[in-house]
Order: sequence, then C-alpha cells, then structure tokens
Amino acid sequence: MTLHEAIIRLLKQTGRAMSTREIADALNKNKWYEKKDRSAITDFQIHGRTRNYPQFFDRNGSMVSLRGMPVSSVKTNAPKTENKTQTLRQVDKTSDRGLLLKILMNEKNFRIAGSIDDKVPDTPGLYCIRISNPELLPPLFAQHLKERGHNILYIGIATTSLNKRFLVQELRARGHGTFFRGIGAVLGYRPPKGSLRDKANKNNFTFSATDEKAIIAWINKHLMVNWVVFNGDFEDTETQLIREYLPLMNTAKNPAVLEELAVLRKECRNIANGTDVF
Repeated sequence: MTLHEAIIRLLKQTGRAMSTREIADALNKNKWYEKKDRSAITDFQIHGRTRNYPQFFDRNGSMVSLRGMPVSSVKTNAPKTENKTQTLRQVDKTSDRGLLLKILMNEKNFRIAGSIDDKVPDTPGLYCIRISNPELLPPLFAQHLKERGHNILYIGIATTSLNKRFLVQELRARGHGTFFRGIGAVLGYRPPKGSLRDKANKNNFTFSATDEKAIIAWINKHLMVNWVVFNGDFEDTETQLIREYLPLMNTAKNPAVLEELAVLRKECRNIANGTDVF
C-alpha cells in the first residue's frame, strides 16, 4: 500500500478531516504504510503527499479531507463565534490547550496589524502572523507559501509579555524582533553597512530609521495577526504549532525551513558586520 492509499483508507475509516499531525501519528501506529528506512512518518511528509494528489485530497491549512467529503462528516470542535472578542479574551492558562490553539489559528479571529496598538495585553501568550495576499511577497517566497496551502508567515511565543515581544519588537521594530528582521530582508531591505561592527552582539542587525518606517507601514497594511493569552508549556506548544502549520518564516523547529531565508539573514548579518562580499 502506498502512502496516499493509506491516507485515503484512514480518512474513509474516520469519516472526518484530520490534521497532518493526526494522520502521521495514526499511520505510525497502525503500520498500514512503512518507509523503507523504517523511520517514523512525519506530518511534513503527509503535507507533501496530500498536496501532490489534489485529485484525492482537499486541504485547508494543515487539515486534510477526502475530495468530495460531505461537510456534515467533517467533525470539528471550533468554538462558537457569537461573541468572538469575548471568547478570545477569556481564554487563559486554565483553558483547554486544544481549544486555545483553535482560537489562535481561526482565520476569522485575525485583524489587520495596523489596528492593534492599543489592544495587545501585557501578559504571556502565543501569536500568529498571516499575510492578506501571498502575491505581495517576492515571487520565490510567494510560491513557497502557495505550495504550503496557507497564508501563515510566523508563529511565536511571548513568555512574559505579548505587548513587548509581539507588538513592540516583532511589528514595531523596538528591540530585537526575529520576524521583523526576517520580513525586512525578504522585502529587500538591508542594514546599514558596518552597523554591527562595534557591537557585542553580531547577529541582531537593524535597518535604518527610514527603512524601519517603510517596513512598519507595509506590515500595518498587509499583515493580519491574532494572539491568545497563555501561560503553559511554551516550548512544546510552539513546537506543535510550527510542525503542524509550517509557517513560512519560522526557522527554529520547522521541518520545512527555507534555505532562501537563511541566506538572506546571513547576507544582512555580513553587511551589518562589514564582512559582506556582495
């Protein structure tokens, strides 16, 4: 039995949509398909195989269902949305993690990045960043995102403050935001030459004030964001989300990390340290 045949059999048996992680776990357990090297099936492998057989599978982010499966058979535990804002804000560390993650990743809960400056709380939590239209990215990155079947750029954690980590650093460039540096590099911006030469930290490059303003304006116009209050196992939860959704710009813990992004980051570091040879 091939891998895609095993996935079809599993989805017929369960009668519902399943995440790529659920499918991988189930097939590793039932052994309907085994790799030649006997290593475990990964959710990234399920992602790739189902993407390559669109005649058999429908995709919605990390969720996979059989093509033509009636909507009534796709079982979900999505929260009711009568009062979306209240539901989002009431989720805290005592809530069920599965429910919390559904709220975090539900596209209906996302809002434009330029509208949140007075809304992000000073509490620990999780956050996600999407792009309104992948075609706004350079063609190579737009194609990678299209192949992943979603519009998710980044998933992150704020172990002390969502306001400081997510809003101030990642979206407003005040501090060392990993996402901000990455999206700036992808959009074609580069740090001032030699700007890190006399700094102790040789990695956290920054852009000029003019370029920062331009990047922030682009973020505010084109990116959609969501967050949830959380104070549980950050590392495990972040790993789970990144492995399941394969965000385009996460480098750590991502089985589908982009080499092109790593090259751009290295180029920016070299320029900032005055060691570039471009």
